[in-house]
Amino acid sequence: MEDRFYPDEMFDSAEKAHNHLTLKHEEMLELAEKREKSNRVLQRYNDYYNMECAGLTHGTPITPEHQQMIALQSMIDAFRCENLNREYNEIAISDIEDLIERLYQQGKDYLDRVRTVQEQAQGHSKTDLDAL
Repeated sequence: MEDRFYPDEMFDSAEKAHNHLTLKHEEMLELAEKREKSNRVLQRYNDYYNMECAGLTHGTPITPEHQQMIALQSMIDAFRCENLNREYNEIAISDIEDLIERLYQQGKDYLDRVRTVQEQAQGHSKTDLDAL
């Protein structure tokens, strides 16, 4: 019986392909973990903000400064809750930027839903929706 030898390049190629797939998988897991964290922080922020506003007389801050204070405190509370099991005295700028981006998108999605409801209620008329 004849021994068959495979060239080293074949094994090198297979190993490179395996390493590439492993890296892709790790990147996907890391992205999924970041997205999950981002979703948790946004949900906690919304929970804290809504809880603060629910306790106000009119259900909304009266002054812009009061609204800013509630927003900042809600942000800090959301990050503290996310990092509960370790010492936490600093907030990464990237975490704040991610929360800002998510809040912006949340607001934009809300306005899109409102615009859709307005258009449906008006029967797609040509009136200026911003005048409503």
